[in-house]
Amino acid sequence: MTYLNDPREPQEEIVERTPARIRVVRVVNAVVHAVCWIFALVLLVHILLVFGEANPANGFARLIDQWSRGVSLGLRNLFTPEGPKLRTLFNDGLAALLWLIIGGVVTDLVSRIGLPGPKRVWYRRPLS
Repeated sequence: MTYLNDPREPQEEIVERTPARIRVVRVVNAVVHAVCWIFALVLLVHILLVFGEANPANGFARLIDQWSRGVSLGLRNLFTPEGPKLRTLFNDGLAALLWLIIGGVVTDLVSRIGLPGPKRVWYRRPLS
C-alpha cells in the first residue's frame, strides 16, 4: 500500500518562470524575428526591382542590390537559368525563404532553452 506522500515515490518538480526571464526571451525573440524578416524583405524588394527592370545606376537600387548580396546566404549563383529575372527569383527567393525558416527555428530554440518547462521524472512502476 502506498501513501499519498510516500518518500520512495518520485515527485514532480515544477520550475517557476520568472517575469524577468520571460521578458528577456521575448525581447531576444522579437529581435531575431525582426532581423530575419528584414533580411527576407530586402531580398524580396531586390526580386521586385529586377523584375521591374529598375535602373541599376539608381542609388536605391544599388543599395538594395548591395544589401541583398550581403544577406543572400551564398546562394547568389546556386541556380543559373538563362535570364537574370529567373536567376534572381530562384536564388534570392530561396534565400528569403531560408531566412524565414532560420528565424522560426532560432526563436523556437531560444524559447525552449530560455523558458524550460516543468521537469518531470518518468519512471516505471514495478510489476507486482
